[in-house]
Amino acid sequence: MRIIAIAAFAALLACPGTETAAQPAAGEELQIAWQVKNRFRLFRSDADFERHVAADHGDGVLAAEHRLAAASDGRGWATDTIDRLCVDASGKLQETCQRDGERENYLAPQDHRIVARLTGPMPAGATCTWSFDDGTIPPQQATAPCTEEVRLRVRYGKPTIAAVGITRPDNSVDHATPEIRVRDLLIAGLGNSIASGEGNPDRPVALADEGFCFRRFLGSGLSEYFRPSRVGYDGNKACDDTPGSPGAATAVGEWNRRGARWLSAACHRSLYGYQIRTALALAVQNSHIAVTYLPLACTGATIDAGLFSSHRARECPLTGDCAGSVPAQLTQLQEALASARRRQPDRNLDLVLLTVGANDIKFSGMVADVIVASGVERTLFQQSGLIASAAQAEQILNHEFPASFTKLRTALKPVVGGDMSRVIYVSYGHPGLHGGKACPGGRDGLDVHPAFTADATRMRQVADFVQDKFLPKVKALARCEAGTICRDPGSDRMTFVDSHQAAFASHGFCARADSDPEFDRECFSTKGESFDPNPVTAATAPLACGRRPSEFRPYAPRARWIRTANDNYFTAMTFPQGLLQPSDIHDATWGAISAVYGGAIHPSAEGHAAMADAALPAARELLELKAPTAVTAAPLPPLR
Repeated sequence: MRIIAIAAFAALLACPGTETAAQPAAGEELQIAWQVKNRFRLFRSDADFERHVAADHGDGVLAAEHRLAAASDGRGWATDTIDRLCVDASGKLQETCQRDGERENYLAPQDHRIVARLTGPMPAGATCTWSFDDGTIPPQQATAPCTEEVRLRVRYGKPTIAAVGITRPDNSVDHATPEIRVRDLLIAGLGNSIASGEGNPDRPVALADEGFCFRRFLGSGLSEYFRPSRVGYDGNKACDDTPGSPGAATAVGEWNRRGARWLSAACHRSLYGYQIRTALALAVQNSHIAVTYLPLACTGATIDAGLFSSHRARECPLTGDCAGSVPAQLTQLQEALASARRRQPDRNLDLVLLTVGANDIKFSGMVADVIVASGVERTLFQQSGLIASAAQAEQILNHEFPASFTKLRTALKPVVGGDMSRVIYVSYGHPGLHGGKACPGGRDGLDVHPAFTADATRMRQVADFVQDKFLPKVKALARCEAGTICRDPGSDRMTFVDSHQAAFASHGFCARADSDPEFDRECFSTKGESFDPNPVTAATAPLACGRRPSEFRPYAPRARWIRTANDNYFTAMTFPQGLLQPSDIHDATWGAISAVYGGAIHPSAEGHAAMADAALPAARELLELKAPTAVTAAPLPPLR
């Protein structure tokens, strides 16, 4: 491609000599087609974005997730993408990000990279002379064979007039002149663990095939059991360390360095979360936009401790400094907007995606109440205030929660320009249903820890409370219904999404199917006999099925869209910070805390994809974007 002078290009279009401009056949037109490259701006590499474009066939995020899972053999498409994001090691957005070889201000981009090409009836050998005028002198100009695409950067917020002169081999000339304007959407994601993607690390923990010893203290006795270890952990895997010894402290540090990888370890924020998948899908399906996404949701967040004030970090990053707390999400959002407006005064939020409330009514405490059986672990949880009943949750739901929700509405309204419909509240998918009924009691999916057994009576109580009281209450609050106090319902009403709940009713944590991965069907016992109880043989082969733990595929499709305690250990193996901090790494209290506060009973990547499919129609309507059309299937690009 060579640059040509303005005068020559103008003469070509205005005075084509004695030749008559050729006309396309009836019904056919020469047009300029253009698209924004790498238009999900959280990604630094266009190849990562194009992988999602290839997976999208116009049939939804869940279908795309299945294609991506198959391409990665169930290991997860985000495993390598996590290294190429506009965030630092702690998960904080970078002010300046190197994207495809260009340095860009993330919150306030000056321009966007596009490609343009000519479409329509062109004979072989035609030459195109291009000009792109955004008011800058001189305009960007180039000439090239008409079969080649043109790459350039167009200015943020300004229209660019594209003009192309098409010189055919017989010297006849056609031309086309469209306007190019990139719409950059600013979308924020707020909320708790369901919003952040908890339970779905971008790079799952790598399981070793040998066992790792945990010890339970049962009165004056000692009980040891083995579960899969972490690849690369060279410390003592037996329970020989003395609790509190220097060696034990070193082991904890080494163990942590072999953990799962997250977009944000402190918040267990993941690329699989429905909020990111919704924003990403908008970028995939609309070639003339760019999406600047602000990932702020954080596991463990409540409205007060999380959105309005700081709260405890879930884990430390594998490398770098460890902050013990996470700043308030609303503070982070306001700072981000202020930073963007210093460069672009008209920069405003287009959408907010929100899910919050479960932690406010102590949902994790109800999970603990259901699955932690009587024994020392239940006693420890009770003494630490980490167990809550459905009756306690209902008390909070009816009295404290409405005031907190009203406070949040008041704070969000000015952030979205006074129009709360731009806050899309995506409700929860019920985690404990199968066939529309509460999951039964027992150890199915829970036997990773000896203390776990789902109590059938408490399970039904919690399932009924969630279905009949919590979910309807959240809907009424978001929509200003059923006596909810809203000063101006017309502008205070959020856009509410719950169409995914019908599908979740058949995909709870107890769902099983013949199509589940062979590993799951063979190794996760419905009777709670998944692990070798003999500490001698389990030290080298912890699974009762005789297969290697490393065969587990965390992102393979399953009937259940909710992570079980077993799934959680095999995928994330979280050792949360600051909750009942055990004395050493072999203390089995880790395992109990890991399941209850580290991702069990949370949506899988499939569940999050289903939630994104539910949120997308509402987002498209608010943004006035068209729904996608089906495309021809094509192979996905390989993982790099």
